[in-house]
Amino acid sequence: MRLKGASFGLFTHSTTRISLQEQSSLSVNYPTPLPSHSAIPTFPILPLAAAMASLLQGSCSSTRPAIHSLGVSSDGDTSRSISFSSQLNNLCFKSLEKRFHVKRLRMGTLVRAESISKQVQVDISLSPRVNSVKPSKTIAVTDLATALVQAGVPVIRLAAGEPDFDTPTVVAEAGINAIREGYTRYTPNAGTLELRTAICHKLKEENGLTYTPDQILVSNGAKQSVLQAVLAVCSPGDEVIIPGPFYVSYPEMARLADATPVILPTLISNNFLLDPEVLKSTISEKSRVLILCSPSNPTGSVYPKKLLEEIADIVAKHPRLLVIADEIYEHIIYAPAIHTSFASLPGMWERTLTVNGFSKTFAMTGWRLGYLAGPKHFVAACGKIQSQVTSGASSISQKAGVAALGLGYRGGEAVAKMVKAFEERRDFLVESFRELGGVKISEPQGAFYLFLDFSSYYGAEAEGYGIIKDSESLCKYLLDKAQVALVPGDAFGDDKCIRISYAASMSNLQAAMERIKGAIVHLKATVPA
Repeated sequence: MRLKGASFGLFTHSTTRISLQEQSSLSVNYPTPLPSHSAIPTFPILPLAAAMASLLQGSCSSTRPAIHSLGVSSDGDTSRSISFSSQLNNLCFKSLEKRFHVKRLRMGTLVRAESISKQVQVDISLSPRVNSVKPSKTIAVTDLATALVQAGVPVIRLAAGEPDFDTPTVVAEAGINAIREGYTRYTPNAGTLELRTAICHKLKEENGLTYTPDQILVSNGAKQSVLQAVLAVCSPGDEVIIPGPFYVSYPEMARLADATPVILPTLISNNFLLDPEVLKSTISEKSRVLILCSPSNPTGSVYPKKLLEEIADIVAKHPRLLVIADEIYEHIIYAPAIHTSFASLPGMWERTLTVNGFSKTFAMTGWRLGYLAGPKHFVAACGKIQSQVTSGASSISQKAGVAALGLGYRGGEAVAKMVKAFEERRDFLVESFRELGGVKISEPQGAFYLFLDFSSYYGAEAEGYGIIKDSESLCKYLLDKAQVALVPGDAFGDDKCIRISYAASMSNLQAAMERIKGAIVHLKATVPA
């Protein structure tokens, strides 16, 4: 099966396509050129009969997707749209009408609704704050790849930053036991005392940081912790300094706080590490937060202690500048690299908000559990926001979190096995891409991502496809030609690169590598790497 004319943005072809239009629906559109106004990517796919047969079967069952709408015209050039939704709807409605005799009531309701709509124009405008925020391209690509797989397309998914391992058995059992024992009610907003105490112990033993439970805020994932920290300390017009390439959500979090993201580009030749001199020349009176992510998503770079000390010396000269240290990947690190917590450096504890969590280290992405550690004044402010948004994290997840921290130093044997597997996968991919040629590589020292410079292939033309002009068109080409889902580097602030997640089995990575090589062979590098 071959995918043609895939599109990530406003690009649309007159071919069959699958698009993610809503969070819970999958829409298939047959040939007609239509303008695309969605920031969510769309990809065409030919032919769909076999892939959709399973979706159509049993469509009146509450456990299967049902056809949402079907419009067919005898005009071959007219669009026909089938939308699959998790809601029970039109396909089953005829049987419901016969059973419950609701046709008359339904028609009357439609007439009244139409009458009201003629009288009242609903204001569907959104707030400027929301309009300024871009959707997450990593989530969009991941959701799209999942939808394609569910539709029967053999896509290899290397977009999501999610370990392919199961949550350690002891941790999972702790969650199951919590349910069985009725531990299913609200917890304190900041998290259970049991978990916050365990976090304090972990930070002391592993990071050399001293905190008390009232200086810890447990949240629904590390992403929430970062967002609440930005919202708590930034005022309109403040600047948030972000080294690039960056985690996709950092600039958007700044915008949600009415702050301005200031991106400081880094170089692949310098392993994507921030140059202290660039930082020094960038800081102004508006600078409020510096976000550091080490090990880094998307580059896998790890900041050495000496470099962090140079950054700390600069930060110390600016009383208003705080640091958010995102350390979610701290234990996924490869020798000889060593993780250093920024708050452990002299004079930095008072101005650092340390973020961490359980998703990556313990393969607990679906448990949604993260935490913030810092001076009580800042943590309490973040807790105030959380109390009005989500309240405390899941009681079940918190019990599992206690068990995870009880596995031993740095996660014990369970985590060590996962890290060893990640390292083997990294080594395989680095060697494979070096053999490919035309690709610049910064070998990652942590996390589970490769951020590869493919810009030497920009300007190349693929027969029947067109010119590869940027990271987005390259990823579209690889999805089409190789059926491998990757994330364009422009999502992370560097359009020369693409991100590959090796949080996938070795067999999947080997298959993906063969497919990528088979697709790249049709391109010719235009600039020596």
